[in-house]
Amino acid sequence: MLRSWRVKLKLLLATVTLAVLLSWLYLFMGSLEYGRFLLLPPCLGEQPSRDMEREALASRVRRVEEENQQLRLQLGQVEGSDGSPQWGTSAEDGDPPRGEGSNRTACPKQRMVHKCELLHVAIVCAGHNASRDVVTLVKSILFHRKNPLHFHFITDSVAHQILQTLFQSWMVPSVHVSFYNADDLKASACPLFPEVSWIPNKHYSGIYGLMKLTLTKALPSNLSKVIVLDTDITFATDIAELWAVFGKFSDKQVIGLVENQSDWYLGNLWKNHKPWPALGRGFNTGVILLLLDRLRRLGWEQMWRLTAERELMSMLSTSLADQDIFNAVIKQNPALVYRLPCFWNVQLSDHTRSEQCYTEVSDLKVIHWNSPKKLRVKNKHVEFFRNLYLTFLEYDGNLLRRELFGCASLPSPPSNQLQQALEELDEDDPCYDFRRQHLTQHRVHLFFLQYEFLALPNPTDVTLVAQLSMDRLQMLEAICKHWAGPISLALYMSDAEAQQFLRYAQASEVLSARRNVAYHIVYKEGQFYPINLLRNVALANTQTPYVFLTDIDFLPMYGLYDYLRNSIQQLELPQRKAALIVPAFETLHYRLTFPKSKAELLSMLDMGSLYTFRYHVWPKGHAPTDYAKWRTATVPYRVAWQPDFEPYVVVRRDCPKYDQRFVGFGWNKVSHIMELDAQEYELLVLPNAFMIHMPHAPSFDISKFRLSAGYRGCLQTLRDEFHQDLSRRYGAAALKYLTAERSL
Repeated sequence: MLRSWRVKLKLLLATVTLAVLLSWLYLFMGSLEYGRFLLLPPCLGEQPSRDMEREALASRVRRVEEENQQLRLQLGQVEGSDGSPQWGTSAEDGDPPRGEGSNRTACPKQRMVHKCELLHVAIVCAGHNASRDVVTLVKSILFHRKNPLHFHFITDSVAHQILQTLFQSWMVPSVHVSFYNADDLKASACPLFPEVSWIPNKHYSGIYGLMKLTLTKALPSNLSKVIVLDTDITFATDIAELWAVFGKFSDKQVIGLVENQSDWYLGNLWKNHKPWPALGRGFNTGVILLLLDRLRRLGWEQMWRLTAERELMSMLSTSLADQDIFNAVIKQNPALVYRLPCFWNVQLSDHTRSEQCYTEVSDLKVIHWNSPKKLRVKNKHVEFFRNLYLTFLEYDGNLLRRELFGCASLPSPPSNQLQQALEELDEDDPCYDFRRQHLTQHRVHLFFLQYEFLALPNPTDVTLVAQLSMDRLQMLEAICKHWAGPISLALYMSDAEAQQFLRYAQASEVLSARRNVAYHIVYKEGQFYPINLLRNVALANTQTPYVFLTDIDFLPMYGLYDYLRNSIQQLELPQRKAALIVPAFETLHYRLTFPKSKAELLSMLDMGSLYTFRYHVWPKGHAPTDYAKWRTATVPYRVAWQPDFEPYVVVRRDCPKYDQRFVGFGWNKVSHIMELDAQEYELLVLPNAFMIHMPHAPSFDISKFRLSAGYRGCLQTLRDEFHQDLSRRYGAAALKYLTAERSL
C-alpha cells in the first residue's frame, strides 16, 4: 500500500509539473495551434531550429512526459493488470536515426491501444511441422497478451484440420480464429485475384512462402490493419505494444518492417552473389505491420506483381520467397516503409547483427528463429533464447485459458453449454469427480507428426486404433513391426511430455520411417485417464473403411493386417453389419518368442507360456470367445453377447462411439460391445487371428479401482445410468442387458 501511494504521489507531481511546463510553453509560443501541436508525440525533425530556447523547453516537456509514462507503468504494476486501462508504445520504440528511409517524414499522433481493443494477427501455416511451430508462437502471445485477439490463418488442408480442432478444443476466452484455404489462394478462378503459383521459389517454404503477398485479398475487405508473423517467432512482450506502433505511421507509410540483420542483400556473402534489389540491408518479413486499407487503395496487388515480373526476367526465381518481392517493391517506393526498431524482430541466424538490437537480453521483444538450424544457431546468448523458446514449447496451454477481466466477451455456444453443464453439477455428489472429468474439455492436437493421407483408401482397408500414455511408449516400435497397415493413436500427455515423445519418435528408426501412423495428442487435464475420449479421437481420425479396435499393450500376430483385409472381403462385410473378433491371449514374461502361427501359439498355450487373456482375474471378459472351439475352428463362427464381454474387434469406421462417461478403469469396452449388440452387429470370431497382451506395471486407475470402495460404487452408478440411456435409445430390446446384469 505504501509503495502504491508513493507511486501515485509521484505521478501527481509529474502531472502537475507537466501541466505547468505546457502552460508556460503555451504562453511562450503565443499560438494556440502551435501549442496544441506540441501536445502530440514529439517530432523534433520538423521543429524550427532557429529558436534554441524553444527547442530546449520542448525537450524538457518530452522528458517529463516519458517520466510520467514510466510512473503510470509502475502504478499499473502495483495495482495489477486492471489498474491501467491502456497500453501504448514503450519508450524504447523511438524513431531510428535520420537518413535513408527515416520515419521522420511526418509526425502522426501516437495512438494508445485500449485494453479491450481487438488485435488482428495473420499467420501463414502449411503442414504438420509448421502447425506445431504455430502452437508455440501462439502460447508466447497468449502468455503476455492483455487484449482480445483475432488470429487469421492462411493454411493448407492439413494445417486447417489440425489448427481448427486445436482452437475449438482449447477454448481460450477472447480469442477468435478464422481460416483461409491457401489452395484457393494459389490459383483462384477470379482473374482479378493475384496468383503466386507462377513464381519460382528456391526457399524451403515453397509456395506457401509467397502467400503473404496475397493478404490484401485473402483477408476480409473490412479488415484495415494486421500484424503478420512467421511461424518461427517467439514473443517476449505483450503484442499490444507492437500494435500500438501503427499509431506512429505517417500518412504515406503502409508497411512496418525491421531491417534485415544479415548481409544477404548487400551481395557480399560469396563471389557472384546476386540478391534481389533492396533498400540498404533490406528488410526481414518475419514480422510485418500492414495497413491493409491503404495498401488496397495503392493497388498493392498490381504493384508487387509488376515488380516481381520485371525482376524475375533477370533473377529467374526468388531465394527468400515473399521477402525478396517485398524488398524490391520498397526499393522502388521507400516512402511506403516504416522502420521498426530491431528488437521487434531479433533474427537468430548465423552471421547476423542481431546482438546490436539489445543491450540486455531482457530488452528483447520478439525472437525470430529464421535460420534453418533453428535452435542450433550460433549466438552468444543462444542459451537464453533457447530456454525462453523451450519455456513456451512445454508450457501448459491449459493455464492460458484465462479471462480478460473488464472486457466484454461473447463466449461461443460450446463454451456456454459447457459452463452451464458444469454449473449444474452437484459438488456434494459422491461421484462429482467422475462427472466433472466427463465434462472436461481437453485440448487436442491432431496429426502431431508427419502423416501421408490416403488419396483413395482400399474398400477393405483397415486401421489399427489404440490409445496410450507416456508409460506405454515402449510398445510403439513393436506394434509397428507387427502391423504394416495404417495406425491411429491418441496419446494422453502434458505439453512437456508431448515434446519428449516428439524427440523419441524422431530418434527412432522404426517410427521415423513410417508415414502411415497418425499420432493425436490429447493434453492432460483432470485426475482420471479419459480412456474412451482417447479412443474416440483415434477412431474419428481414421481414413480407412474399417478399424481394428485394440489396446496399446497388445501385439497383433504377424500378418494380421493382410489377414483382416482378406477376411473383410471373403465375409462380404460391406454388405453386412458385423464385428470380427480377434481372440486375445497373454504372457507373463517380458521376453517372448512371438509365435509365427496358430499352431505355435497352441503349443505355447499347452506348455503354459501363454494363457487366454485374463483367465485368472476376469474370465468373463473374454470367455464368450469360446477358446475351446477356436482351437479347432477353420472358419469364422458366431458367438452371442454375454454380460461383461469385451473382445477386441474389427468394425466399420462408422461404428458407435465409445461412451465417454467411463473414465479410468472399468466398463469402458464392455459398454461399447453392449451397444454394438444393441445395434444388431453379428459377433464373428476369426479362426486364424490372434493377439498377445504384453506384461506391464498396473495403471494408476486400476490401483484406485482396487483400493477405493467409493470408486467402485461410482462405477456401478455410471453403469446404471448407461443402462437407462441404452433403454431410451433402443427401447425394449435393451432390457435384456439390465436383466442379464441383475441375474449375475
